[in-house]
Amino acid sequence: MNTEIVTYYYNYTPVGDILVLAICMVFVILIKTAYINRTRNFYYLKAMIILLFTAGLSDLLFNVSMNHIGEIPPVLHYIPRALMHLTIFANLMLYVLYMKEPMNLEERSNRRFFITALVGYVVVTVFEIVGPILHIGFYIDDELNVHNGFPIFPAGYVFYVGMVLFLFIKYHDRVFKQVFNGVFATILVSMLIIFVQHRFGQSSYTVATFTFPIYALLYLVHSNPYDIESGALGRNAFYDYIKNSHEHKRPLLIMSLVLYDYDVEGYNYPLEIIGIIRYFLMHFFKRTSLFELSGGRRRVMIADIGKNSDYKETADALLEQFEKVYPVFKIDYKIVAMTTIDEMGKGRDYLELFEFIEDKMPKNNIRFVDEQDVKRYLDSKYILNELADIKEKNDLNDPRVEVYCQPVFNIKKGIYDTAEALMRLRLPELGMVFPDVFIPIAEKNNYIRTLTKIILNKTCVQIKKLLDEGYGVRRISVNFSVFDVRDNDFCHMVESIVHDAGIGFNNIAIEITESQNEQDFEVVKERINELKGSGIKFYLDDFGTGYSNFERIMELPFDIIKFDRSLVIASSSDDKLKAMVSHIAKMFSDMDYAVLYEGIEDDADEARCIDMSAKYLQGYKYSKPIPIEKLTEYFVKTV
Repeated sequence: MNTEIVTYYYNYTPVGDILVLAICMVFVILIKTAYINRTRNFYYLKAMIILLFTAGLSDLLFNVSMNHIGEIPPVLHYIPRALMHLTIFANLMLYVLYMKEPMNLEERSNRRFFITALVGYVVVTVFEIVGPILHIGFYIDDELNVHNGFPIFPAGYVFYVGMVLFLFIKYHDRVFKQVFNGVFATILVSMLIIFVQHRFGQSSYTVATFTFPIYALLYLVHSNPYDIESGALGRNAFYDYIKNSHEHKRPLLIMSLVLYDYDVEGYNYPLEIIGIIRYFLMHFFKRTSLFELSGGRRRVMIADIGKNSDYKETADALLEQFEKVYPVFKIDYKIVAMTTIDEMGKGRDYLELFEFIEDKMPKNNIRFVDEQDVKRYLDSKYILNELADIKEKNDLNDPRVEVYCQPVFNIKKGIYDTAEALMRLRLPELGMVFPDVFIPIAEKNNYIRTLTKIILNKTCVQIKKLLDEGYGVRRISVNFSVFDVRDNDFCHMVESIVHDAGIGFNNIAIEITESQNEQDFEVVKERINELKGSGIKFYLDDFGTGYSNFERIMELPFDIIKFDRSLVIASSSDDKLKAMVSHIAKMFSDMDYAVLYEGIEDDADEARCIDMSAKYLQGYKYSKPIPIEKLTEYFVKTV
């Protein structure tokens, strides 16, 4: 018998493999009790744990069998040894497949790495099977001498580890630095242990070294640690939970709680509120989870309702308990509850829906989402995609953006010679979309500048057409938001579009709403002064809404002050209010500002506003907003 070889196996201690079996069982326990992101790579990771358990058990059986050489058939030595090697190589191959996904390899490189890893596995598998037969690998001869033959295991190990290291080194910039450092260092530690134990004639901890990279991936990539106090998980866990519920057609109850006093991460909810949430998490429904999102203010509870038809009653019970606690703490809140629906398959959709509904609901309110809420949200998402496309195309003649106008009546001349341009969207799936719907979306997502450029261009083009046809167009005003005015290119953009249309600068006017922000005020002042010399007229829009600062208004060289519809209504309801509006209007008129009243709906409004220093009137009494092409029905020909 080959004494050296036998001594090598006698040095084996089962501690390493027993530890592997125990660690694998701990991994399974943690996966079952912790929340893990269940991506495709997660299933690779589960397979790696199973393979590692099999490798540890096979290595244990093989080394036990080596103490009984000659007592059992050689095949009972070959099988556990081959199984140990093949499961370890399968583990390494899966590790390669795992790592190529976060690297976002190109399709060609992806396919090449997969084929290389598979070919390597086929080679070592064939070698492990035919090695004992052809006496080129591990085998036991007739005299019970042990031969290791060609070192296929070290060769295969170097091959696969080399592939992983190559991926890490070549594509290191595609992986978050801390994840890269953690996994890379773990692989190096594993290699060092294998080298050291081999140096001392050991093989007891070979399988154990493969637990280190798995633990690194589980901790760095897949873990979603619970908040110890509340049991809350994070945003990625929420997204993954929603994704899996849709994939498995499992209905969920989702309840979003926002406490506005806890908008900073690190601020804990009062213990009484946490207690209510924890109680419902532990005592209702089959499975429940809590997620902390948006800093410290938003908590989302998800319950697996299954076939539970009473979920709404349980939700009502939670809300009832919360309402009892509210008077104690006086914390502003909003609660939105709904069940998962087929139209929304991503966690991000639900968070956006919650925010969409919360924007429109008062504080200290509870709302169950209905079909109309979902439709409005999906419509807004569709509008957002269309706005993004409009911005990307940057076509100043985009047919989806339409210009409507409301004619303005010139009291002194008794004719319509000015108008206000108004935006509309006409989208394939929704038809006509009004400004109160799409303007907030455009402003929030920085698409308003593109829309304004388009509306200005189309207005200028139509003014040119009306002038060429002999119509008396004094000017048409276009609304600009403070987002437009902030743009450093604002003045150049306006001048270029007006110039390219071939009309006079006096034929266009810019309407701006008064800004409450000091910085915006200075920017508006600078822009007006820069464009004023060209002949463009400026309107102060919506005077009378919000907080009107007369000192600021006096600093800005406006030409026309537009009194909001609310002042027209106020002046009709009370003599004191009428006197106040009248005096303010006269003051502007005496300072050479023209006064325009919006929202004139009947003869009484008209007479009253004329009596209150009006120069221009606008409203449904004269015309609803109409396509700009129909201004020919109101403007008169001068030629």
